Amino acid sequence: MATATNNNASSFFFILMDLSGLEAAHGWTAIPICSIYGLSLLGNITIMHAVKSVPSLHTRMYLFLSMLSMADLGLSASTLPSMAAVFLLGQGKVGAATCFMQLFFIHTFSVIESSVLLAMAFDRWVAIREPLCYATILTTKCIRAIGLATVTRSAALHLPLPVLLRRLQCQPVNLLSHSYCVHPDVLRLASSSTRVNSAFGLFIMLSTLGMDAILILLSYVLILKTVLNIASKAERLKSFNTCISHICAVLLFYTPLVSLSMIHRFGKKKLPAQLYMLLSYLHFLVPPMLNPIVYSVKTKEIRIRILKILHPQKL
Repeated sequence: MATATNNNASSFFFILMDLSGLEAAHGWTAIPICSIYGLSLLGNITIMHAVKSVPSLHTRMYLFLSMLSMADLGLSASTLPSMAAVFLLGQGKVGAATCFMQLFFIHTFSVIESSVLLAMAFDRWVAIREPLCYATILTTKCIRAIGLATVTRSAALHLPLPVLLRRLQCQPVNLLSHSYCVHPDVLRLASSSTRVNSAFGLFIMLSTLGMDAILILLSYVLILKTVLNIASKAERLKSFNTCISHICAVLLFYTPLVSLSMIHRFGKKKLPAQLYMLLSYLHFLVPPMLNPIVYSVKTKEIRIRILKILHPQKL
């Protein structure tokens, strides 16, 4: 029986899987996968370049938007190596150390993105509730502290995961369900007790993604209450319109995640495995691709800057 704790750790490996039912056509499935990654990288780098190069965009909202783009880039970069190996090269074998490192970065950047979405919700609440004190409440120093706390919290919570996984014994058949390594998928293959790993994973989930989702919801309850107290209908629409892009980003990130959780807890045996896998891929691939598009369409300043980059002689 192979174990992740033997002296020769490099001899232990997992097998990453192609899309279920499409193994024979992985060359064709590589086209949309690579297109998604290309759009994700191009979109997020463009957003970051636009914010950095335009002094008028060095404001709180756009600094948070840059953080979101960095989190999206990190999430894409975490899944890209193994996805490219599986879909382009047909190579699914990955060492335990590499697998554990990948799942650490995937989960870390997922929580960073969730934390940034929470920070952006707080930013929108402060901007709508206290517009005159907005600049004094959310200073540049405060934003930097939020960014540092976000990264520190996520990395510190996930550092024990590889250590806890190394102590487990795994089944001889080490086939994963995806073309990347995630904690629940690796844990499923363990033949020894996973009580500690499962409890710690649940703690991380509840204290990060779960808590962030509750606080984002609370922020929007407060935002809605504040907006409804505005006398002018035009001002109410204008205030709430500043939140549309963020609401879309939250829905893109949390809808597949909540659906995965519900299926895993209640309906995994009743629903096709392909649906579970599809939602997992959507959770990691779609938000980094669509977030730049959403903010480019809904944010005039970003849209103008992108048009200047594409057609500098016309604008």
